Amino acid sequence: MTLRIVLRSAALAAACLLGTAATWAQAAPAAAAAAAPVKSVGIINLRGAIGSTAEGKQASAELQSQFAPRSSEIDAMTKQINDLQQKLQAGQGKLSQEEETRLTAEGQRLTQRLDRRRNDFQEDATAAQQEVLERIGRKMVDVLDRYARENGFSVVLDTSGQNSPILYASNQVDVTQDIIRLYDQQYPVKTGAAPAAAKPATPKPATPPPATKPPQQ
Repeated sequence: MTLRIVLRSAALAAACLLGTAATWAQAAPAAAAAAAPVKSVGIINLRGAIGSTAEGKQASAELQSQFAPRSSEIDAMTKQINDLQQKLQAGQGKLSQEEETRLTAEGQRLTQRLDRRRNDFQEDATAAQQEVLERIGRKMVDVLDRYARENGFSVVLDTSGQNSPILYASNQVDVTQDIIRLYDQQYPVKTGAAPAAAKPATPKPATPPPATKPPQQ
């Protein structure tokens, strides 16, 4: 398992939650659309736009760094299991029954641990990625709302959804790059040094018991 695959799956799941918001303009009042000449329908690749913003790229790098140690641990455990399997296969007819039983039991224990690690990793990575996508997505929909009204779009459809009905759309109605640019202007990322990783809490030393006075003579 690789971190990139997990995060891509999480992005797809979260993008489905945001897809409905991208069609907000279907219910917009007619007065709002009248603020500019109507261009009817626009399209946006919302998932791609989120990942292409400076904030999205920064968040992706932070998630990669955050989950890299756990991904490496899973890779190491997988290699360990594969090495055991190869050792068993190479030792068929050569290993003692006791050694073969020991290696088989060790492989089973490692496999169970690996399954737990993978499940926990996928759940945590998916939750973290969805939080990022929803946070950026909510702000992006606000940017899109203002852009659409100012430019006379009555409907903006999201092309990144799994069930998108759009088969063809002209590049002239694709507002993705405009929204990325406006989002980066409104929500610039801080370019300073990356925040230092949180240090593990140092356990407090145990309080020594109060000294006992010697009995008076």
